[in-house]
Amino acid sequence: MNYKKDFPIFTERPDLIYFDNGATSQKPQVVIDAMSDFYRQSNSNIHRGPHFLAEEATILYEDARRTVADFIGARDSKEIIFTKNATEAINLMAHSFGSLLNAGDVVVLSKLEHHANIVPWLQLKERIGIELRYFDIAEDGFIKFDPELIDERVKLVSVSGMSNAFGTITDLPPIIKAAHEVGAKVLVDAAQLAVHRPINVHQLDIDFLVFTGHKLYGPTGIGVLYGKEALLNQMPPFLGGGDMVNEVTIDRFSPAELPHKFEAGTPNISGAIGLKAAIDYVNKIGFTKIQKLENELADYLLKKLNELPYLIGPKDGKNRGSIVAFHIEGVHPHDVAEGLSQKNICIRAGQHCTQPLHDACDLPATARASLAFYNTKEEIDRMVEVLDEIYKYFH
Repeated sequence: MNYKKDFPIFTERPDLIYFDNGATSQKPQVVIDAMSDFYRQSNSNIHRGPHFLAEEATILYEDARRTVADFIGARDSKEIIFTKNATEAINLMAHSFGSLLNAGDVVVLSKLEHHANIVPWLQLKERIGIELRYFDIAEDGFIKFDPELIDERVKLVSVSGMSNAFGTITDLPPIIKAAHEVGAKVLVDAAQLAVHRPINVHQLDIDFLVFTGHKLYGPTGIGVLYGKEALLNQMPPFLGGGDMVNEVTIDRFSPAELPHKFEAGTPNISGAIGLKAAIDYVNKIGFTKIQKLENELADYLLKKLNELPYLIGPKDGKNRGSIVAFHIEGVHPHDVAEGLSQKNICIRAGQHCTQPLHDACDLPATARASLAFYNTKEEIDRMVEVLDEIYKYFH
């Protein structure tokens, strides 16, 4: 089935080949319509006004929260906190959960992480003196799980569920088990994983999870923090202002109950509604179908790339999502991306906000093709054809 027809950008720009889905995905018409309908028919602030329009907007917003909770297998919608994006959600964790930590406490990360899951913890280290430890990376780009890094001093293990640079998928259960055995909590950065694989936080016993809407065929400016209710209740608010308070005097305040405690100010109402529409769209297709299509595309891309004698990169798609990083010998990845761009083919080039990962792999940069289920084998053939043109041009 051709899913491109669901995405207006491909009608408006029929020559576009878009392989930068890991950065942000394109948006189906149903998402655009849902957000437009809100502004045209139900626009109002939420949780405040006594009038019918405010009530309509509130219902739409809270329906979106319930959809997100169901999407990741949360027990209750109050465990879903809307944020601006996954980066803000991790920063919320570093400030709020981080305020419960003390000097000498340990947070374990991996060298695979996006900068958004490194910098906030480095900032916390500067503020209070926590210790950071890192799982190393194997030659094939997977996290090298080392249980010896997790001891009684560890309070949190925060790892990516799927690499945004290499597409490798983390084996989460042994990490979660090892962390819980010493009383540590687990945060999963699912910005990529939530797009390509089904997640059930309750079955996996994940303590915290973040993802973002704009990679999941939804709008920009909306993200999610999931946290177990008991843990979120222990954490102090991240921001102060309207809608996150229960009572305010000139001397003190008391925070509102979950989830409002962490949602200060007017939120991205239309963004939440757009995210709900995106999740409904994904659910209608189903992850079984999406994963089958993306696996076929990724396997085909790897086969085609491996036929190029001058290309350096992964040789198989085992336990990987549809993200493939590669390097053409003798050609800088930025030149590769520019050459493809001149032929209406969009990819990413650079370090993909994963400098420690590239340092660990001794790579200055890579080119990255990140596929979605709406891509085609014909588009892959065209990209490989242009890659050969680029190689010949530079040599």
